[in-house]
Amino acid sequence: MTNNDKIQQAFKAFDVANANDPNIEIVNDIPIPKELIYGQRMSAVLKQFYPQADVALQLAARCQHICRWEIPRKDYEMNRVGYLTWRSNLKKFHAKKAGDILEKIGFEAKIIDRVAFLLQKKKLKKDLETQCLEDVICLVFLEFYYEAFFIKHTEEKVIDIVKKTWNKMSEKGQDAALKLSFSPQGLSLIQKALS
Repeated sequence: MTNNDKIQQAFKAFDVANANDPNIEIVNDIPIPKELIYGQRMSAVLKQFYPQADVALQLAARCQHICRWEIPRKDYEMNRVGYLTWRSNLKKFHAKKAGDILEKIGFEAKIIDRVAFLLQKKKLKKDLETQCLEDVICLVFLEFYYEAFFIKHTEEKVIDIVKKTWNKMSEKGQDAALKLSFSPQGLSLIQKALS
């Protein structure tokens, strides 16, 4: 089996797992499990942003939120410590879940370990692929989730989130973000955040 066959097999397995998400998003009038569409968007944006991505980065992008609903935010305290603990546990959970699937497909330990490294955002800003994954996460947020997000939150919170998102991105990621199309209100909030 070629690497490409194995990647497609892994994508299929990740998608099957994510299709169990009870949370639904409506896309073109069709209800789709939230993490299923998220994983597919991650792959599509990675392909546009960094077409030369190697095997581990392609896999990490697709399974970035694998089975996320199994560890709900509400199970943790609703404060900064609770949020950070939840995020830290999620990273380990995603790495383990993805690793189990990749092992069954027959990926070598080196690739499985690298996917876990990327999913845990190790060496952000220092490791090219970790940074690339973070850029793609931010681009997917801005392209597909930002408009719905800013409607629900105060201007102050939105500006804060945009600033944090911007700071996580590389210059290449920021350039790509500025090429996305936003509503006039969405663009205005981004401009305020960046001024």
